[in-house]
Amino acid sequence: MDLAKEIARFPNTGRFLAGRLRHDMSEAEKEELERLVEQTSTAGDGDRIVERGEQCDRSTLLIEGFVVRTIENDGRRYAVSFHVPGDFVDLHCFALKRLDHNLDCIGPARFGHVSHAAILDIMQRRPHLARLLWFQTLLDAAMHREWIMKLEQLTAPRRIAHVFAEIWRRLEMVGLGYADGFDTPLRQTDIAQMCGTTAIHANRALAELRSKGIADFQRGEVRIRDRDKLEDYADFSADYLYGDGALALRTIAA
Repeated sequence: MDLAKEIARFPNTGRFLAGRLRHDMSEAEKEELERLVEQTSTAGDGDRIVERGEQCDRSTLLIEGFVVRTIENDGRRYAVSFHVPGDFVDLHCFALKRLDHNLDCIGPARFGHVSHAAILDIMQRRPHLARLLWFQTLLDAAMHREWIMKLEQLTAPRRIAHVFAEIWRRLEMVGLGYADGFDTPLRQTDIAQMCGTTAIHANRALAELRSKGIADFQRGEVRIRDRDKLEDYADFSADYLYGDGALALRTIAA
């Protein structure tokens, strides 16, 4: 699959499941998915896309930009996961109608919106495409499990290294990573919230990663000289992303 051609043909949905199960979508399913996007919108840095408890009648596909799931508790904000282009950020709303967390933009973003009525129609008419949408939500759960485990196991510098390793892999899957790292609108405070630490400790951890030659985070750029060194330090295995490794799906029909 030529990802650039996919995105040219399907500008709103061309990155959906890229690097995972997009190969298992028929042309008719790709066209149907593109038609599901009834409207698009843009948002700015810090904008809240979905508020905790807000009733939802549509779900949102991230086309461009970066989104984090956040939970607020005792005056602090915790970022419990993130999304890259090609991800549905709130398919859970189809079943739950309300979320127990918020969805916030980090930097500018563009979204495609799909009504829950249209998703219900897909479930009835196209069960295979519905299964692929279901896979997206199961993938979110797999990443949540990994984060829970790593937050328990790792020190702050290694947690940040793990987040960097995951972001890099996920951006590569959708054609947005580089050979030596990636660009990101994440700030030091965002990284601290993702790793369950304070901004001061995150600053020290980032300095440690830089001094050890593992990763250099400067003004929205993460540059990494040695991927193996980064992933070994972070105890990172990409299996849970279902793109490469023992759990890869690209060679398996859904």
